[in-house]
Amino acid sequence: MLRSMTGYGRSQKILNGRDILVEIRSVNHRYYEYSSRIPRSFNYIDDKLKALLKTSISRGKVEVAVSINNIEGRDTEIAVNKGVAEGYVTALRSVSAELGLEDDLTLSKLIKLPDVFSVQKTPDDEEQIWNDVSEVTSEALEKFVSMRQVEGERLRIDVIEKADNILTMVGRVEEISPQTVENYRNRLFRKLSEVLEDKNIDEQRVLTEAAVFADKVAVDEETVRLRSHISQLKTMLDADEPVGRKLDFIVQEMNREVNTIGSKAQDLNVTRIVVDMKSEIEKIREQIQNIE
Repeated sequence: MLRSMTGYGRSQKILNGRDILVEIRSVNHRYYEYSSRIPRSFNYIDDKLKALLKTSISRGKVEVAVSINNIEGRDTEIAVNKGVAEGYVTALRSVSAELGLEDDLTLSKLIKLPDVFSVQKTPDDEEQIWNDVSEVTSEALEKFVSMRQVEGERLRIDVIEKADNILTMVGRVEEISPQTVENYRNRLFRKLSEVLEDKNIDEQRVLTEAAVFADKVAVDEETVRLRSHISQLKTMLDADEPVGRKLDFIVQEMNREVNTIGSKAQDLNVTRIVVDMKSEIEKIREQIQNIE
């Protein structure tokens, strides 16, 4: 299915104590250009992200934004410094005995003393983090691709409509061209008659001159090739692979044939049709710049 190079996809999930948000957006670009915004402490997943996106994206300027937030307390580990606690207990009870003070030491009082507990950050499990991020990214990527396909279908319909307009104009050129030669033959016959003031004109000479003119202005080959290019363009629009670059080449060839028809045109009506065809081709060119 045809895809646009413009797209957006977003997914957010809580996995293994982490709130993970992934956003993917893209605009048209000649090649695959990747950029990312990832928390510095998770930069090790960047290359994997780039490779994952590349499996579904062949062209476009793509930006992925990743947010990873640990749910409060899930990334910490509390440890008891038993040696320090025992030291406090021994010292306090020793002082209590020596000074004859009441021993009212309790756990709630002990934990308030410095360094009895330590709070440490749990080491990251890089493999687990990547598995979680890739799961969220895959969901965002699915939405991203879906949006590209919807936009691609809109572009396909629009390009086909413009291509059909060109085909209609090609048919008009093919109808007008023979009449152009016939009109030239009649004008030539009248001119020779006026110059020679003789109705007995060498008809073979007129036919020969008309044949030379017909050869110069004939656009049969161009219209046949133009029809062929349009047929190829429509076939590509139904392809299941990226065809943006191929479409660009075909449109260049279409424009070349129309330019040749314009250079051969000896009829004002054909010239006007050529202008209209070039306008439609330019609109197609603008649309396919957004196709992957």
